[in-house]
Amino acid sequence: MRDSIYLDYAATSAIRPDAVTEAVTEYLRDIGATPGRSGHRRAIEAGRVMLRCRRALAELFGISGDPGRIAFQFNGTHALNTALFGLLAPGDRVVRTAYDHHAVRRPISVLRQRGVEELVLSGSPDGGIDLDEAEQALRGARLLVLPHASNVIGALLPVAELARRAHAHGALVLLDACQTAGHLPVRVHELGVDLLAFTGHKGLLGPQGTGGLWVRDGVDVAPLLLGGTGGDSDSDGMPGLLPDRLEAGSQNGPGLAGLLAGVRWVLEQQPNALHERESGLKHRLLRRLQATSGVRVRSPAALDGVGIVTLTADTLDAATLASRLDREHGILARAGLHCAPALTRHSVRSVPERCACRSGGQPRKPRWIVPLMQSCKHAGQTPLSPWR
Repeated sequence: MRDSIYLDYAATSAIRPDAVTEAVTEYLRDIGATPGRSGHRRAIEAGRVMLRCRRALAELFGISGDPGRIAFQFNGTHALNTALFGLLAPGDRVVRTAYDHHAVRRPISVLRQRGVEELVLSGSPDGGIDLDEAEQALRGARLLVLPHASNVIGALLPVAELARRAHAHGALVLLDACQTAGHLPVRVHELGVDLLAFTGHKGLLGPQGTGGLWVRDGVDVAPLLLGGTGGDSDSDGMPGLLPDRLEAGSQNGPGLAGLLAGVRWVLEQQPNALHERESGLKHRLLRRLQATSGVRVRSPAALDGVGIVTLTADTLDAATLASRLDREHGILARAGLHCAPALTRHSVRSVPERCACRSGGQPRKPRWIVPLMQSCKHAGQTPLSPWR
């Protein structure tokens, strides 16, 4: 596995700093207890790990005040479901975008069946949003939910401007930062959002099974899961205060230890510097691919966005292209609809499936750019191998 070139960071940061692996191992070996469930030294130290992680995340996201407003969740999907089901009731209007992931689309589909009104802002191949359309849709809305960046084309949405307009109409703003957290600066107060959903296993470099939901003070979210929290045990209802209100059940202590290490690494490297490096790699890759015959780049340059490049080959479907890049050239990319079929089929205006590449993770020399460009050209222009 170590001799391969991993370019699937939009799905998961499979290559992480050694400190993340070491933190998980140390937690399992030296702590091992569940946070918030007992008063002995191992449980207390587990609780300290959780608190350190909340504080590191608060520093990363520019969250002032109580870090306990960050409730740990199992991933971004869990966080988004918690927010959507905890905020919306029959008769409410939710406004979303054509760029949304299934983690938003599918919960809202269920909520629509329960009486929630859904309005979808149209998208475009360059990742734009029609602000006049948004202005109309936000009148009378309870919630605006939007991704910070598309997981298909990598473009940033105008979050601050949309948040300003949403608040002018009395709507809350839920931001899906799964594709941006750890890859570029995400500061909740500068963006003007009320809730922030993030996952731990992408740009934050933590293990799978980690993520969280930040909720602005004054916003109440009903719990999605009910159960033990380690506190208020004499009550049949969930605690009224965060984070316990949204953290039913045993927390992923080893995963949060790894997430803490990942977030600390991101803070040390600085999100601005990471974004500048990633944008430079993206620019170089785009320039090479656009000069490669037989390969079509389907995503916009969007150098202010995240390092996602979407492409197709003239003579191969995306699944075959991705498979051949892996088997014949050791390049690991992703093919398919990427859990965003509406964007794939309409905004990108491409074939039903395509291949996406994303750089990320630990700094290393960009030796993969030339091999990727040459491999795409070779795979797109040569006959299928016998195994196909």
